[in-house]
Amino acid sequence: MLEKLKGWARNFKKQIYILYLSYKDERVPWYAKVFTACVVAYAFSPIDLIPDFIPILGYLDDVIIVPLGVMFALKMLPDVVINDCTEKAEELLKKGKPKNWIIGSLIIVVWCLLLVWAMITIYNLLNG
Repeated sequence: MLEKLKGWARNFKKQIYILYLSYKDERVPWYAKVFTACVVAYAFSPIDLIPDFIPILGYLDDVIIVPLGVMFALKMLPDVVINDCTEKAEELLKKGKPKNWIIGSLIIVVWCLLLVWAMITIYNLLNG
């Protein structure tokens, strides 16, 4: 059972890399690029929609939401793009995780803005 789980995790990681590479491809429609970029950004983001310290619900996004996003994103991509990106993803897996500091910084800025907005909204609600 442990080997099945490890195999699933390796395959899932490869699928994330396939999506990462495919959103840069010109053959992918714009709506698929947007959805794919969101799925990849969320999968690589250290910040979760539901924090992991919340019992059971904390891992819901890791176990259900991200795999569903990956599945839908892969269905939006043309087969030829998936085949090309699969080969590139296998090479990337041998090298290590790609680093995109611009996207990473953008994710952090968006989360910080959301946090500030939430704090201001809560403050205004409490002080009415």
